[in-house]
Amino acid sequence: MLRVFPRIALTAVFGISVALSGCGRKEEDKKNMVPSLPVMQVGSGTADIASSYSVRLEGRADAEIRPQVDGVLQEILVKEGDLVRKGQPLFRIDDSTYREQYNTAAAASQAADAQASVARVNAEKLVPLVENKVVAPVQLTTARAQEQAAKAVAAQAAAQARAARINLGYSLVRAPFAGYVGRIPYRQGTLLTRNQTQPLTTLSDVGRMYAVFSISEAEFARFKRIYPGDTIDRKVAAVPPVALTLSDGSAYPEAGKLESLSGGFDRVTGSIGMRASFPNDGGLLRSGNSGTVSLSARFSDIMLVPQTATVDLQDKLFVFLLQPGNRVKKQVVTVSGKSGKDYIVTGGVRPGDTIVAAGIDKLKDGAPIKPIAAGPASAAPAAAPSAAANSGNAR
Repeated sequence: MLRVFPRIALTAVFGISVALSGCGRKEEDKKNMVPSLPVMQVGSGTADIASSYSVRLEGRADAEIRPQVDGVLQEILVKEGDLVRKGQPLFRIDDSTYREQYNTAAAASQAADAQASVARVNAEKLVPLVENKVVAPVQLTTARAQEQAAKAVAAQAAAQARAARINLGYSLVRAPFAGYVGRIPYRQGTLLTRNQTQPLTTLSDVGRMYAVFSISEAEFARFKRIYPGDTIDRKVAAVPPVALTLSDGSAYPEAGKLESLSGGFDRVTGSIGMRASFPNDGGLLRSGNSGTVSLSARFSDIMLVPQTATVDLQDKLFVFLLQPGNRVKKQVVTVSGKSGKDYIVTGGVRPGDTIVAAGIDKLKDGAPIKPIAAGPASAAPAAAPSAAANSGNAR
């Protein structure tokens, strides 16, 4: 029995040493594991950068149609949504009162004209009598004054007749321009007044639509920087055709044109208004629609880095530069926007630098890697909203 115990002890010691040796090898293998990661060279290229803004659409002309005389709504001559021409009758207001007022004023004007004619004849009769010294000159002077007074009364009566005729004309409400009729809240027999708060309807000329939006002061500075021209008007003219995306996500088939900027910044929001116009011959757009416009700009010789090759940490973007000995260096980069799936990089790297293209989530500064070539970065064919120009609020 005494000889057995040493053998058992030796066996146990050997087993423990083998186990410890195996664990050590596993730990050493883990330490010696070097990840194989794709790398690429930073390249320069051309990209179309688009900045997107929320917009509100307005017609070329939007007007509230209101009654200009009091009276009962006698007839509604159009339907909601009708396309009407300029001057087309829309509503008829009971005109009996205004017709009688016009007839009375017209008769008074005729009577005043007759009195003016009599006064003129009386004055002319006195001319030869004064010349022959039959009557005193003062009588002719008085007659001339009476003639002038009669003419003034006739002119006043004519003006009253014209005013009555205008009011009579207002009883038939006509379209001030061609457009689409909006909602009609009134029905036949409603008493209308010229001071009522709610209009009879609205009329929208949507032959050409305006997309109204606003940009911040920083975005305005960027706008001045990226578009050519020595004046704001020339920079506006240099903006390429504007794309419109409707609220349902569909693209409007017609391209628009940026037309103008407002004169100054809003003191409350700190933004400046802009306006783009779109043709709307088919009437697909209506006033009040919402959507998104994209202003594009083409950049040449810019550095592009895939977003997958960056890591965001404490509001900074980093890439991993490949160093001699296949070790990586964590490098902060400066980004001015996006183009497709790439960042536009303006600092931190140079064209020709090699960076890790993917799989960098757990990578640490100075870690070794096994590089796998992934090709140079290139410009993305499609444009996406830039980081520096987030969606603006329609005003």
